[in-house]
Amino acid sequence: MTLLRQYFLLVLLFSVSTVVNASERYLLNAGDVLDISVWNEEALQKQVVILPDGMIAFPLAGELMAQGKTVTELQAKLKENLSEYLSEPVVTVSVTNVSGNTVHVMGKVTQPGSFAMSQPLNVMQALSLSGGLSPYAEEDNIIVLRQNDGKEQVIPVHYSAIKKGKEKIDDKIPLSLKALNIYAMDVV
Repeated sequence: MTLLRQYFLLVLLFSVSTVVNASERYLLNAGDVLDISVWNEEALQKQVVILPDGMIAFPLAGELMAQGKTVTELQAKLKENLSEYLSEPVVTVSVTNVSGNTVHVMGKVTQPGSFAMSQPLNVMQALSLSGGLSPYAEEDNIIVLRQNDGKEQVIPVHYSAIKKGKEKIDDKIPLSLKALNIYAMDVV
C-alpha cells in the first residue's frame, strides 16, 4: 500500500467516537439518550438525545451544552436554570443509552466497522469485536488514532508482543473518552 493511500485511509478514520474508560468519570457524548426528570413536576419529565452539536433542550431550562459534561455537572446546570422558575428543583439525569460511544476498527481485520460500546474495552477486545486480524494484516503495524485536546494522536500497538505476554495493552494505550479509531494495516 503506498504512503499516499495509507495517509488517505488514516484521514478517513478521524470521525468523532468515544469509548468509556472505567478509571474516568463518564462524560456525555452526542448520541447518548438521557432521562431527565424534576421531582414532583409531571410536565418536566423528558427523554432527550444529545444532538451532534452536543446540545440538549429541556423545558424552562432552555438549550444546554451536555457533551463533555458528567451527569452530575449536567444536573447542576439544569437545577441552576430551573431555579429561576421553581423553588429548589430536584433534578435527576440518567443515561439510558450510550449510543454516542463507538469504536471504529478498520483495515485488515475480518469484519471492519463501527461498534457500539456498552462497557469499557481495550484495543484487543475491540479487535476481537471485528473478528480479529485477517491473515494479511501486519501484526506490528496497528495504530490507534484519537483526538486529544483537538490534536490527533497516533499510538502504535505491538500486537505480537501483547500476544506473547511481553507487553500489556493497558500499559501503552489506556482507552479514554477521546476519539478512538483502530486501523490494522496490511502487509506492505
